[in-house]
Amino acid sequence: MTQSAPENRYHYKLIARALTEIDAAQEARISLSLDALAERLGMSPAHFQRVFSAWVGVSPKRYQQYLTLDFIRERLAQEREPLDALADAAGLSGTGRLHDLVLRWEAMTPGEFAQGAAGLTLRWGAFDTPFGPAIVMATERGICGMGFAAEIGIKAAFDDLARRWPAAHLVEDPTAIAPWVEAAFGGHGAPLTLIGAPFQIKVWEALLAIPSGEVTTYSDIATAIGNPRAVRAVGTAIGRNPISLLIPCHRALRKSGALGGYHWGLPVKRALLAWEAARADAGASAFPLAGS
Repeated sequence: MTQSAPENRYHYKLIARALTEIDAAQEARISLSLDALAERLGMSPAHFQRVFSAWVGVSPKRYQQYLTLDFIRERLAQEREPLDALADAAGLSGTGRLHDLVLRWEAMTPGEFAQGAAGLTLRWGAFDTPFGPAIVMATERGICGMGFAAEIGIKAAFDDLARRWPAAHLVEDPTAIAPWVEAAFGGHGAPLTLIGAPFQIKVWEALLAIPSGEVTTYSDIATAIGNPRAVRAVGTAIGRNPISLLIPCHRALRKSGALGGYHWGLPVKRALLAWEAARADAGASAFPLAGS
């Protein structure tokens, strides 16, 4: 059932608040009951259960289980198809079906990157998501930047993305890029523009091969790009990924199963992993954020 725009905006904020409450409880090693969580959100338990389950794919109680580090380590320990095989299957040398999103991407040339994106116009806007507010930037070719602001704030997220391409012309125009953002979060795919050095783009291509709900390690990615000793450089490139969520750097973990770092805050990374794992196990699309 398609939700109206006002209801979508309400549910964006509702789910964001719910994830914040659940994550805070996890940090304190507390499991919130349905009644307690619904009370914090000012809703009846039955109504909250329906809304949450429709968006996440599982009950609030089940979702809390996906947030634990033990679950994430179990996911990593499962037998997985080699990342390089996934990359071949996804057709990453051109346009192909990449996990559950159909992403069309086009890389900026090394010359354009070296010039700081001189001559490019980047349109940007602030958008609500269940993982907190996000800044999204896009060229005329597709989305080139997405940063979550829940931990660092809108201004810091904007500045973080803007200084990556200092010579670009930035225009605030959320209406122009909203269809791409809605398509990306709605699971329908969106065009991407990868702006980075050649090595970085190679790493980001490998990230695109990781299916939603699954995880891999920095060392696996290094092997997949043909440079198994470059684990540290791979980690740096992952940290510099400008298109969070769509280029899923949150799916890369340390070999021990530890989450490692996340540019936009570990609570966001944990929520993303739990959200995707829950929806994958429920057989739902990864990002039903535009309606369900």
